[in-house]
Order: sequence, then C-alpha cells, then structure tokens
Amino acid sequence: MTSLSDRWSTVTISGHDVDIFEPSDPQAGRAVLFLHGHAGTTLNGNEVWSTELNQHGLRCVCPHGGRSWWTTNLCEDFSPEQSPLDFLSNDLTEWLASEWQVESPNLAVTGVSMGGQGALQLCYRNARQFPIVAAVSPIIDFHRLWGRGMPLDGMFEDAETARQETVILHLHPMNWPRHQLLLCDPADGDWFEGVDRLAGKMSSSGILFESDFETSAGGHGWDYFNTVAPKVVTFLAESLQKEAFRIV
Repeated sequence: MTSLSDRWSTVTISGHDVDIFEPSDPQAGRAVLFLHGHAGTTLNGNEVWSTELNQHGLRCVCPHGGRSWWTTNLCEDFSPEQSPLDFLSNDLTEWLASEWQVESPNLAVTGVSMGGQGALQLCYRNARQFPIVAAVSPIIDFHRLWGRGMPLDGMFEDAETARQETVILHLHPMNWPRHQLLLCDPADGDWFEGVDRLAGKMSSSGILFESDFETSAGGHGWDYFNTVAPKVVTFLAESLQKEAFRIV
C-alpha cells in the first residue's frame, strides 16, 4: 500500500497548529474535522484513517488542542484567552471557508476519546452549524477525572462543576445534529457506561442516531479507533451526501 503520509501537512491558524490532509481527488466544498484525545495524537501519519479519507475524497483538519477537553472553558494548555470551542466554531471555520470553500453544513465532525466528547460538545451546542457528528469512544463522564492533577483541575472548581459541562447536559431535545453516530467498544470498562447512558437518553427522547456498541478491538485505544475507521468515515461521507440533497 502506498503511503499517504506526504498528503499531510501542518498550518498555523490563529496561533494553533492544525494538521491538514489533502486527498488525491478531493471533493469540492466538503471536509472532516477530527478532534484528538488527551494524548494529542492526530490522524497525521495514520495510514488507516488516511486511506479511508482518501478513498472518499475528503479533506481533513486536525487542530492541536492540548489537554483542553474541547469545551467552552478556558484552558492554559490551549489558550489563556480563547476557549477551544470558540476557536473551532469561529477561527477554524473561517479558515476552512477561505482556503477550502467549506462552509456549514458541509463540515463533518468526528473525534476519539477526549475528542469524541469534544465532537459532541461542538455539535450539540451548535447543531445547525455542525449537523454531522461521529463520536468514537467519547469520554462522556470526564468529571470523574477531576482532581488528578490534569489541566482539567484548573478549568473547573470541582467535579460537580465539571459534570455540569458534560455533553449529556447540553443535548437539546428540539435541536440536535441531524446525523449522529456513537461508537464504543463494549470492553471499554472505564467509559462505556457514559456512552450507553447518552444513547439511552436519546432513545427515550426520540432523538435519531446510529450506534455501534458491538464491535470490540481491545477496549479504549487506537486498535479500536482504527478498527472502526471505515465505518466512521463512510458514515461521514454518506451524511455529507445527504446534506447536499436536503431540501431546506
């Protein structure tokens, strides 16, 4: 298999590094936003995800967010002046419109682990602007990590304040993303419960979504993230196509 590493590069947007992927035959006006996990690993150099993006002709942007948890709260690990979600919904989208002519609703959002919940944070708070989301192993209950010496401790006064910012509490029953996919390895002992609880809330509220809680590949980590990559990117590509034919 020919390496796709040379199709990745890094640009700087408003002072933040952003890895970008250019497929061999890009679809005009469409792109994917990928949010990384707590370790900061983007898709740059990932042959599995790169192959899927290339096959579907999807450009991709992977901003570096530090250990910010992709919320509306300021985090020194990202910026003392601008929240991660403000950067994504403003600076990054402005760059996409200018450089790639990608505008709402033609930007599909995905992420893994911390970034999986970040993708939901972004789309639940801005469902009309970002109607397509696929969350892979999202750490819904990140408040459980408060008090362990992470940047999270500086973002919130206590665990309860952090819990108030979790995605479940920002899911609007009348304004949610039109295309949602939740995925989590059932062997993910630490975080499966939170994802399952979010799915239960959506089901009881009549909110449409798709899910995969059956595929298993080692629990919470890149073995699983890479295993579900084909399903995730296909979902994003098909959802972008549906948006193209949607009658407003």
